[in-house]
Amino acid sequence: MKITVHAVGRMKAGPEKLLADRYFERFAKSGPAVGLEFSGVVEIPEGRAQTANERRRDEGQKLQAQLQPGAALMLLDERGKSFSSEDFAGRIGLLRDSGRKALVIAIGGADGHDQSLRDQADLMVSFGAPTWPHQLVRVMLGEQLYRAATILSGHPYHRS
Repeated sequence: MKITVHAVGRMKAGPEKLLADRYFERFAKSGPAVGLEFSGVVEIPEGRAQTANERRRDEGQKLQAQLQPGAALMLLDERGKSFSSEDFAGRIGLLRDSGRKALVIAIGGADGHDQSLRDQADLMVSFGAPTWPHQLVRVMLGEQLYRAATILSGHPYHRS
């Protein structure tokens, strides 16, 4: 299953980008052994509309334009469910095992995701109650994808 991260906003050079890139690279190397192929991060600029609803709609339409038919959609959203690392890995494994060919994991803009995306999402995930800067969300997502690949492969990186 091909996994693509769709992110609103650009990641600037700095320690957060280096760390996110390191985890995404680790995932790209370890994922194929368990049937997960990392397709990269697609960045789109933040919406420039005047209202939050218009920005969410504009950003959502850009994501919709890139979604392939049959692709699973996972939104990182504050209203989502918080999963343990094992459960997160298990959900990805279930999507893979059910024959889904692609998974898009979307990090929304500052205003969040449009309701139309939330309505069609296969899964909404939260990384906890605090609000996290988008740069750190990318780092945490990269690490969790790498951890998911190691859990699915039985590698000792994840010790629980």
